[in-house]
Amino acid sequence: MPASHRKGRDFIARHGETVFNTARRMQGDHPHTPLTRAGFAQADAMGAALRQILGPKPKLTLWSSSAGRALQTLAIIAEHLELDWHQARTDDRLVEIGMGAWSGRYYAELHDEIGSFLDLEHGLYTRPPEGGEWYDAIAARVSGWLGDTDDDPGDRLVIMHGMSSRILRGVMTGADVMPQFDAPVAPDLPQGSIVRIEHGIEQIVHRGSGRGAAPA
Repeated sequence: MPASHRKGRDFIARHGETVFNTARRMQGDHPHTPLTRAGFAQADAMGAALRQILGPKPKLTLWSSSAGRALQTLAIIAEHLELDWHQARTDDRLVEIGMGAWSGRYYAELHDEIGSFLDLEHGLYTRPPEGGEWYDAIAARVSGWLGDTDDDPGDRLVIMHGMSSRILRGVMTGADVMPQFDAPVAPDLPQGSIVRIEHGIEQIVHRGSGRGAAPA
C-alpha cells in the first residue's frame, strides 16, 4: 500500500488505559470502556507533550475514534492545547478491531476455552475473532478514511487504539504487508503514546507509560 503524501503532519495517538485493560477483558470495538486514573494521567501527559511541541491553540484538526475511551483521551488533550473539544470529528473507521463473539470476554477465560490466540512476538492475534474482523479489513477501512480526509488542512491529531492505529500507521508509512496478518503493521507502542507522521516518515514524539502489546 502506498504511503500517505498528505501535506500536513499527522499526530497519531493511542488512548489511555481503561477499566477493561486492568480487568484483562477484551474490548475491541466495544463502544465505551472508561479510562482509569492511570489512563487519565497518561492523557494528561500526552496533552502536556503536545503543548510543548505545538504550543497553545495550535491550528490542528481533531479526529477521534467514536469509542468513548478515545473521546475521553481527546477531551483531556484538547484542554491542554486550549482547543474546543466539540470541534472534534469522529469516524467509526478509526475504531479498534471488531471482536465479534470475543467482545467483553476475560482473555484468560477465552484462552482456556480456545487455546492460544496471541502472537506474542508481534502482539497481534493469530486468528480472527469469531464473527469479528481481521487486519486486512482494518487496513481497508482506515485507507478509506485516509482517502476521504486527504484534503484536511495543516496538522491534525488522531486518537485511536492499539491495533487499529498500528495498521493506520503501517498504511501511512508504506510498510510491507505482513503475510500472517494480511496487512501492513507498524511497531507496537504503549498506551498514551504519540507518533508524528510527515511525508510518510514516522517519529515517536511521546512514549506513553501504559501497557504495550496485549489483547485489544
